[in-house]
Amino acid sequence: MALLIYHFAHTYMYPTRRAIACLPDHLISQIAAGEVVERPASVIKELLENALDAGADYIQIKLEAGGTRRILVGDNGHGIPANELALALTRHATSKITSLSELEAVASLGFRGEALASIAAVARVTLTSRTADTEHAHCIAPNQAIAPAAGEVGTQIDVQDLYYNTPARRKFLKTEQTELGHCLEVVRRLALARPDVTFNLIHQGKPVAHWPAQNTNSALEACAGRSAAILGEEFSHACLAIDEQVGPLCLYGHIGLPTAARGRADAQYFFVNGRFVRDKLLSHAARSAYQDVLHGDRFPAYVLHLNLPPELVDVNVHPAKTEVRFRDARAIHQLLFHAVQKCLAQGAGSQGDSLGDRFQPSVTYAPSSVDSANKPSPNWITARQQDLHIAQPTAAYLAMFEAQQNISSSSTLVEAIPRDLSDESDRNNVMNEHIVDVAQLAQQPLGHALAQLHQIYVLAQNAQGLVLVDMHAAHERILYERLKQALGADKLSTQSLLIPVSVAADELEMATASEHQATLMALGFDIAEISPTTLAVRAIPALLAHADIAALAHDVLRDLRQWGDSHMLEQSQHQLLSTLACHSAVRAGRTLTVPEMNSLLRQMETTQRANQCNHGRPTWIQLSVEHLDRLFLRGQ
Repeated sequence: MALLIYHFAHTYMYPTRRAIACLPDHLISQIAAGEVVERPASVIKELLENALDAGADYIQIKLEAGGTRRILVGDNGHGIPANELALALTRHATSKITSLSELEAVASLGFRGEALASIAAVARVTLTSRTADTEHAHCIAPNQAIAPAAGEVGTQIDVQDLYYNTPARRKFLKTEQTELGHCLEVVRRLALARPDVTFNLIHQGKPVAHWPAQNTNSALEACAGRSAAILGEEFSHACLAIDEQVGPLCLYGHIGLPTAARGRADAQYFFVNGRFVRDKLLSHAARSAYQDVLHGDRFPAYVLHLNLPPELVDVNVHPAKTEVRFRDARAIHQLLFHAVQKCLAQGAGSQGDSLGDRFQPSVTYAPSSVDSANKPSPNWITARQQDLHIAQPTAAYLAMFEAQQNISSSSTLVEAIPRDLSDESDRNNVMNEHIVDVAQLAQQPLGHALAQLHQIYVLAQNAQGLVLVDMHAAHERILYERLKQALGADKLSTQSLLIPVSVAADELEMATASEHQATLMALGFDIAEISPTTLAVRAIPALLAHADIAALAHDVLRDLRQWGDSHMLEQSQHQLLSTLACHSAVRAGRTLTVPEMNSLLRQMETTQRANQCNHGRPTWIQLSVEHLDRLFLRGQ
């Protein structure tokens, strides 16, 4: 055994020294292909990006054997002149940049000049193209000279036998169906990025996907149409629109309702200047914005586009171009976080029901900060009324259901109405108190309370039909939001420690504590350096007096280093407030009077995020009259 280990080490770990020499061009291309061409989906991505950069508005993709046998991509773009066809297959040859200044402000999807050369190094590539000023197309095939060919204006690239000359790489490919799934996902991403382009995907001669161009002048409407076509009607019926602009930064798209969240993060699409990216900064910002409304270990769905000047983002980070680096990462993080948070922070009734209206084909739009001043309030109340409502003391909400103590907990709504009224006028007066004013319903999104079901749910009638409210979940959200408002109004009170806590820190934590002293003080911390490897925590937020101080300090410094701000402290405080609200909210089994139920509905309409409780569960749902008619087969 020892001899075998010795032989392995000296053969593979300590090989005989070789002379330094330049690698052959074909080997360089094959090595580069390992980074660019990971699987058939990688080939499709590069070819589609080239087609989009060429100005194509119609792209057709034909696959065989999941793309391992053949990939044929045709577009109606500008085309490539005949004298440039051979150069297009050469390493580091591109028409998209010519200088460093253009690289720093690149706006095209491709720019490295490696894609076609890398693909040609591991597959048989035939390139056919025609420009608008030529009578016919020209074609270049493996080991052949450029020759005339038939073809429309645009480019067609035929990639056959992927990895035919590197069989070891071919063994790493998965089954045909798996590779087809990856190819479809790539096409799906680019189709979401460019709703103005028609995409047609065919596999083994059978159509797989066809997404026609969205002919509209509004980017948001085009995004909505393409999102509905790709992610399905379920997403389009349970999403909110975002359209925000702050200086040169423009963010638009759609985010899914929290109650439509998924078990996997497979419906999260973020595009920077039309480029699909995977970025931890962006994912963290979106996840943080949803933290108060997600149920369990769920993942929100969203399709978001961020447009900014090219010089503010570096796309030259990785050959696959799915990673970017922002010049001002904190500004991007804050824009996304606050935009999503503001979109979710609406009163009940302004978003449709908390599960999404399954019976209305339109997307519910949330007004942007620019338009909100010129549009009616989505909560059917004025902004001034909201301000006055929020300014009320927290104690008023804690006692919201304590106004009528003369009603016992065992009484019911029916028992509150006398049964033996002999005077018909008295009976009418009592019953008139529960008659719903139709005109008033139009002004109240959650309508008028009718009754209580099993002392758990509130039944109400609004202009659309029937509303069902989980009274505990709804009251819990109301109390939670008021507690947060009270905490924000009082700022953060700091508690000094009688004995400072010493925390061992590495070089990065030491530097972070020194650099972000002002931010730490604003968060309620007093953290100072007492040695090159030790920090002393002298004060912490009073609300977290019983927390693990050392772990708290490490977490806050980590957040400051990664995101430029710490949401960990806010999350810890909100968890405490959520627990307090949960224990203070009205419990199931409590009998409510009609005025109490109506009070709950009015509070929900003016409370942020009232569509979900603190744990992400829905607080109410809407059953439209049309839905009820279907259940009872009316008109059929």
